[in-house]
Amino acid sequence: MTTGTALEPHSRAILLDTHTLLWLLSAPDQVSAAAREQIGDPAREVAVSAVSAWEIAIKNRLGRLDAEPLLAAWPDIMAAMGLTELAIEAADAILAGRLAWDHRDPFDRMIVAQAARRGLTIATRDADILGAALTATLKV
Repeated sequence: MTTGTALEPHSRAILLDTHTLLWLLSAPDQVSAAAREQIGDPAREVAVSAVSAWEIAIKNRLGRLDAEPLLAAWPDIMAAMGLTELAIEAADAILAGRLAWDHRDPFDRMIVAQAARRGLTIATRDADILGAALTATLKV
C-alpha cells in the first residue's frame, strides 16, 4: 500500500467512494463489470481516502456496520488490493467546507474535495455525487 498524497494531478487515478470499497470487499457483483474493469486496470492508480476509514469506524461503533475485521486489518487489506491511501490535508478540509454544494454528509464532501483538488475520478453510485458534477465520476 502506498500512503500519503503521491497521486499526480489529472492522472487516470480513481478514488473509491466508501460504499464502493465495501462492495468490492464483500459483494463485488454490486459493482458493475465495466466499473470493476476500470478499477482493476493496472494502468490506473486506485486510491481510498482516510475519510473512508473514519466513516467505516464510526458506522462500526454505532452498530450500523460490522467492520471490526476490516478495521483491524486495514493496512494489510489495502495493500492486498493494491490501493493507495489518500491522507486528508488542510487544503482538502478547507475545500470540503467551501464547496458550493448543498450536501451535508461530511464524508462525501471530503471525497469530492480530494478528487477535485487532484483531478481524480470518483467511483460511486451515490446519486448526490453523480448529480453534482463537481468532479469526474465512474458510476459503479
